[in-house]
Amino acid sequence: MPAIAKVTKEMIIDAAFETVKEMGAENINARTVSQKLGCSTQPVLYHFKTIEDVRIATYKKASEFHINYVTNLSGKYERPMLEVGMRYIQFAVEEKNLFRFLYHSNYCIGISLSDWLTGKNFDFLFPILRKQAKVDEQQAYSIFSQIFLVTHGITSLLANNAMVYDEAYCIKTLSNAYFGAMHLIEEGSLL
Repeated sequence: MPAIAKVTKEMIIDAAFETVKEMGAENINARTVSQKLGCSTQPVLYHFKTIEDVRIATYKKASEFHINYVTNLSGKYERPMLEVGMRYIQFAVEEKNLFRFLYHSNYCIGISLSDWLTGKNFDFLFPILRKQAKVDEQQAYSIFSQIFLVTHGITSLLANNAMVYDEAYCIKTLSNAYFGAMHLIEEGSLL
């Protein structure tokens, strides 16, 4: 009977995830991960063929963590769309290294913006948005994409320390994006 592995693949991914949170993705390597686990580099290289494979697995974990964070709505804000936007912004403020890993690295490839926005991550929002804004599915997508692009711009600035977080300013900016998109829909000019 083979010996039970003391260090599992999941433990390695968790250690790499913590490394990203604390020090940034550029610090994911066999040495830093093994130090975090209190072991040699051998288990890391046993479970993963390359460090790149560790980074890819860590990216997947970070992406799931991010989506759970953003979509865990509490009702703090008057509109669900506003709360999702504010959660997205707060993630960039609280988890700068994770945000940069997710959106400012070469791991965020292979999916279009449309697919990402309409995928399972946010599918619960569209019926809410359609009902609240009294719009059809295409219009709801247009509103959501406008708000997302504004929100992502803010989060990128915050995650890279190019802007200081101001909750009131962020709320006003996201509200302006929402109501601006609604106005364009009423005029029939929002794509």
